[in-house]
Amino acid sequence: MLQDGGAAVAADGLIKDTTTQEFAKDVIEESRRQPVLLDLWADWCQPCKQLTPVLEKLVKAARGKVKLVKLNIEQHRAVFQQLQQQLGIQSIPAVLAFADGRIADGFMGALPESQIVAFLDRLTRGRAAPEGDPVAEALEAADAALVDGDAGSAAQIYAQVLQHDPENLHAMAGLVRCYVETGALDQARQTLAMVPEAKRAQQPVAAAAAALEVAEQAAALGPLVELEKKVAADPLDHQARYDLALALAAKGRKAETVDHLLEIVRRDRKWNDDGARKQLVQLFEAWGPTDESTVSGRRRLSSILFA
Repeated sequence: MLQDGGAAVAADGLIKDTTTQEFAKDVIEESRRQPVLLDLWADWCQPCKQLTPVLEKLVKAARGKVKLVKLNIEQHRAVFQQLQQQLGIQSIPAVLAFADGRIADGFMGALPESQIVAFLDRLTRGRAAPEGDPVAEALEAADAALVDGDAGSAAQIYAQVLQHDPENLHAMAGLVRCYVETGALDQARQTLAMVPEAKRAQQPVAAAAAALEVAEQAAALGPLVELEKKVAADPLDHQARYDLALALAAKGRKAETVDHLLEIVRRDRKWNDDGARKQLVQLFEAWGPTDESTVSGRRRLSSILFA
């Protein structure tokens, strides 16, 4: 195991343990040459011990398209705390994908191997992941329908999955999202309440809960037009801009939402106890790590924070 102050490199050069001192070189600089996965782990984290071998296997199978850099957060707390504060990482295992010196994507939790394969394919622009089992294919179809704005069809598929597997967290979370998309917030709350308390921190349930919370916040705001007038009248009214961002998020106007929140971060990082950045992190969780607005938003946020 790596000791503080040194770095062990895998024989094939694709997998490496990094340190506080070597982080910038191993991750930021290296990502300018090829994508780099940063695996945040600790000895006490059991899910980490399940995830890391899968990452190592898949990175080796990618044959040089991506590198894996592992960071023991207990031995190198300074780096982890910086990432935690700036990007809102709340738990491990967490995997951040760096490209061109910026964060390009990421996920938290020990995902199934098939989802990690798809994640790496997107990152390296490879071919689509192989077909999975019927339940996985149904969930993929439901997710696609939801992304395309067809919440009704997505809800039907999620419900069918739950008939066969009543404890399927992916399907339960998807159903919550469908209700959020259609404005049925009471039904979304009821569905979320069906998830055992001990499992609500898991992805994708945590993401669905974040989406519901954003929708509830937006429901308490005034008309969109009035908020737009406030921001136009006073661009330095951060509260009005923040409220406008939430209202836009509720309307599915993600790009504009990100623009407004990033503008607050750019103008006054400390406003409302770093509230704009924290809200962005919550939205990224709600939208999911592979959403185009999440990927773009994280990259732009990273460029501000690490400038």
